[in-house]
Amino acid sequence: MRMQRRHFLTSTLGAAIAGVAPLARANTFPARPITFICPWPAGGTSDMTMRALAGAAAQVLGQTVVVENKSGASGMLGLKALASAAPDGYTVGQIPISVARFAQLGSVQLDPMKDLTYLARTSGQTFGIAVRVDSPHQTLKDFVAAAKAAPGRVTYGSAGIGGATHVGMEEFAAAAGIELNHIPYKGGAPALQDLLGGQIDALADSSSWAPHVKAGKLRLLATWGAQRTREFPDAPTLRDAGFDVVVDAPNGVGAPKGLDPAVEQKLRAAFRTAAASPEFAAACAKIDAPLMYLDGPDYAQYVAGVYRKETQLIDKLKLRQLMNKG
Repeated sequence: MRMQRRHFLTSTLGAAIAGVAPLARANTFPARPITFICPWPAGGTSDMTMRALAGAAAQVLGQTVVVENKSGASGMLGLKALASAAPDGYTVGQIPISVARFAQLGSVQLDPMKDLTYLARTSGQTFGIAVRVDSPHQTLKDFVAAAKAAPGRVTYGSAGIGGATHVGMEEFAAAAGIELNHIPYKGGAPALQDLLGGQIDALADSSSWAPHVKAGKLRLLATWGAQRTREFPDAPTLRDAGFDVVVDAPNGVGAPKGLDPAVEQKLRAAFRTAAASPEFAAACAKIDAPLMYLDGPDYAQYVAGVYRKETQLIDKLKLRQLMNKG
C-alpha cells in the first residue's frame, strides 16, 4: 500500500508539473528578442512591409523583433532556415506562398502542411509589368508585339525562378502567345536596379516599381490583380488587356512546427494586433498592397487550397521543364 501511495503521489506530482510547465513558458515568453526571418533582400517591398509588421508586433510582445534577411532561391532559403529553427517561438518569419509550388517541384525539401506553424496571413501584393519611361513599349500591346516580332529576345527580370512573378509572367506569356527571355534575380530589389540601369527590358514584380512610376522614371504597362489598383487606376489589368490571368500571392507569418500551444497563441495575438496597426497599414498603403488578414488556422486552410491549385498549374505551365531550363 505504501509503495502504491508513493507511486500515486509521484504520478500526481509529475502530472501537475507537466501541466504547469506550458503555463510557465507562456507567462515568461518572450524573455529575449525574437528573430524575424525575411526571405528577401533588404529594401524590397516585402522587406518594407515585414519590418513595419515586426515593429508593431514588438510593441505588443514587449521585446525587440529583429528582422534578418536571408534571401535566395525565390524565398526558399529563408523559409528553410525558418522551418529548421528551434520551435521555441524565438524564430518567426515570412512564408512565401510559393512554397506550395516549390514543395511539389522538389526544389525545397519541406512539407508546407507538416513543417510549419501558421500564425497570420497579413497582406496581398500588387504585381505588375514595368518598363523604363524611355522604352519603346508605350503599352502592353506594344510589348506583346515586340515579343512576337523577336521571340526570346525581349528580357524581363523577376525575383527568382519559380516565384510568383516568374510564374505569373510565364502564364501571361502563354496567354499572349509570346516567348520572353527570363532573367532571374535573388529578389525584386536587384531586378529593379537593373531595369533602372537599362540592363533588362522589363520588370515583373510586386510594387517595387511604384515610387519610380510616380517619379516618372518607369512606365507601368499592366497590373495583375482582378481589379485596377487605387494608386494606378490608368494602368489596365491583364484581364482588361484581354488576357485571362490574375496573380495574387499574399504574405503571411509563421514559425517552425511544434510550438508550445500557449506560445503560439501569444504570437498569433501579437500578429493579429500588428496586422491591424496604423504602422503596418501605412507601409502597405505606400506600395498599394491590400490588407488580407487571416488568423493562423484559417491561413493554414488557405495554404492547403493553394497547394491543390498549384498541382494543376505545375502541369498546365510545364513548370518542371521551366525550372530545369532556368
